[in-house]
Amino acid sequence: MIDASIAIKWVVEEAGTVEALLLRQQGRLMAPELLVAECANILWKKVRRNELSKEEAVLADGLLQHSDVELLPTRSLLPSSTSIAIELDHPAYDCVYIALAIANDCCFVTADESFLRKLSQGRRAPFRQRMLSLADALSQ
Repeated sequence: MIDASIAIKWVVEEAGTVEALLLRQQGRLMAPELLVAECANILWKKVRRNELSKEEAVLADGLLQHSDVELLPTRSLLPSSTSIAIELDHPAYDCVYIALAIANDCCFVTADESFLRKLSQGRRAPFRQRMLSLADALSQ
């Protein structure tokens, strides 16, 4: 499973793009349907920051739309995502990925280093077991 920090690297050149493209070649990938909104938000931010033109963002959006990521429904994850967000004191949209990983007994790959660090602390460590850094995912 992947999060938006990985998917965006497929269509926008940034640190980790090569590794994210390698991960994409490793087989079936899935993500919560939230991925669509998160990627759109990232592209919007990049346009606002003048990191991408509007045309580049639209092109990237089209490429993402046709990627082979299986999008999984998240409605049933509302209770667990909310509970995890409260326990971690962290935004619920990130916690959807943890809840989905728990529900599917798998891990998700992220390039969000600050989230990885935050979950490595104290009582948060059990949730960290559901996350892999991009480097860790490629070494497995």
